[in-house]
Amino acid sequence: MSDNLRGIGAMVGACLIWGLSPLYYDLLTGVTPGEVLAYRTLWSFAFFAGVLALQGRLGKLREALGAPKRAGLILLSGLFIGSNWFGFIFAVHNDRALEASLGYYVFPLMAVLLGRVVFGERLAWLQWLAVGLAAAAVSVLTLGLGVPPWISLLLAVTFSVYGLLKKRLPAGPVVSVTAEVVLLSPIAVVWIWARGTGPELWEHGLLALSGPLTATPLILFSYAAKRAKLSTVGLVQYLNPTLQFFVAVLIFSEPFTLWHGIAFPAIWVALALYSVSAVAQDRSARRAASSEATSRTAIT
Repeated sequence: MSDNLRGIGAMVGACLIWGLSPLYYDLLTGVTPGEVLAYRTLWSFAFFAGVLALQGRLGKLREALGAPKRAGLILLSGLFIGSNWFGFIFAVHNDRALEASLGYYVFPLMAVLLGRVVFGERLAWLQWLAVGLAAAAVSVLTLGLGVPPWISLLLAVTFSVYGLLKKRLPAGPVVSVTAEVVLLSPIAVVWIWARGTGPELWEHGLLALSGPLTATPLILFSYAAKRAKLSTVGLVQYLNPTLQFFVAVLIFSEPFTLWHGIAFPAIWVALALYSVSAVAQDRSARRAASSEATSRTAIT
């Protein structure tokens, strides 16, 4: 099996875990979202630290947190991913998993727009059209339901900003996420202590699974990103919100209104346009790189 196929397989595995995770968090509705987040943070710290210890890379964690400026950036990125985790758990606990899936559909387009605003990245006309369609879909949903899809926007914005912050961190994904949960752990401990009475014993058993449930797809994603084409990784990642969508509608039986019937197809068309543009840009970049390599070989 080629590296590319292994990467695609790893990405599919990551998306299956992410996409079906609402089923897991639905089992924990007896625990408040804040508590679930706190325990998820602590168990993620334990699991990630164990992975780094087995790899003999705990020194990388000390290195990542050694510089105050870098530690501040890691804390900031941790607060954004923590907010994202909380928003998702809150959505599942409050019968709004459909809104959460919309957020992860909107996220790639939000990330593209932030890249344009923050880094001045140029957008192709198809990408502008995709962003415009997504904005129209959110507007239609807001007008139809009488309230903006706040959870969708929270998840899209926090994950997009988190991605931008991660670009500035030199550490790898496992090291940086471990550093983030290290800095968030004191907040988690205080939250659990302030709550007083804790979850039932069987709920603690489920909460312990949140560590590997958080770590495994991130490790698979990191593996995929190194081996599969980026355009392929980008396309496969839509499996995540698609699975969340079907879980919300078919298993949780959340209402799917006429306005959802207008907004979701518009988002899907926007993502299709964006994906076509991204694949075209990827091919163009690879052709340019190949041409440049050929020219250098001819010169030498």
